[in-house]
Amino acid sequence: MGTDGAAAAIAAFYDDFGRRWARGTSPLYEDWALGIAADPEALNRLAGLPKAKQQPNLLFASIRWQGAPLVPYAELRPWLLEHWDDVVATGGTRSVQTNEANRCATWLPPLSRIDGPVALLEVGAAAGLCLYPDRYSVEYDTPSGRRRVDPAAGPSAVELTCRVDDEASVPDRSPEVVWRRGIDLDPIDASDPEAVDWLANLVWPGPDHDARVTRLRAAAAVTASDPPEIVRGDLLERVTEVAAGSPRDATLVVFHSAVLLYLEDDKRRRFADIMAGLGETIGRRVVWLSNETTGTLPEIDAAVLPGTATDHRFVQTWDAVPIALAGQHGAVYETAPFRG
Repeated sequence: MGTDGAAAAIAAFYDDFGRRWARGTSPLYEDWALGIAADPEALNRLAGLPKAKQQPNLLFASIRWQGAPLVPYAELRPWLLEHWDDVVATGGTRSVQTNEANRCATWLPPLSRIDGPVALLEVGAAAGLCLYPDRYSVEYDTPSGRRRVDPAAGPSAVELTCRVDDEASVPDRSPEVVWRRGIDLDPIDASDPEAVDWLANLVWPGPDHDARVTRLRAAAAVTASDPPEIVRGDLLERVTEVAAGSPRDATLVVFHSAVLLYLEDDKRRRFADIMAGLGETIGRRVVWLSNETTGTLPEIDAAVLPGTATDHRFVQTWDAVPIALAGQHGAVYETAPFRG
């Protein structure tokens, strides 16, 4: 693809990010994304970067890490062009690892359907904050009122919130987690203050997200007190090996949020094929839970009815079968689109 074609593709990506993901939840990021989508100079500069470094979340986090003013894009642009090399240097050594503990509120409903102990393996685990769904309290807002789910050990200092459209989605217990592992290209140490600062910096600006920073730091403290093993490496190369180390008397749950969208199409297909045969390969029961955007795997998109509102939502699947829409930051859980 030529430079002009690459810039056009990047413009479309930023436009979609602004209109479909940031709109209604982060006005500043919406403005920045739409501004860059219409800025030939910024697009050409982005086109010169590796594809993995072109994404809005990484660029915007790098801009903020370098101390940019949180102003509309028209005012930001001179600063950005002047500090471009510093911004690119930050993005070159870091990655997008949105470790949102509140997503555990959307993992608890399917996890509660699994009998017996579970072993958790998260691909794209970052610091592993989502490997502790059994350590957080959750307030579910249901059609008939609020319902709270606490860990077996009692209320947690980390409190998650989630709106559900069906009482039946609310779990009646936390899962019994007997093993937890993660895989990540660049594991994060939850006890490292600068690493946690970067995670907090990845949280979008805006009043809808202020509480996420407080929650992230509280979840990082829980994780640092009992750190999981997070294996460094590519998920395609490591998932079978790590999965084979799980206990045989537990159901292995391999799960991820917003990970496959960062892979090329052929690598997404390879991962889906690995997951389809993983249980047979390692000789134990495996459940594959996924929170990913539409457009990730065509067979999953085909099961989503036309007209289903998927903005700000992942399609949650169980062994590649859609079961719910899950808010991108765990704030909603809706099963109505997939109830028979």
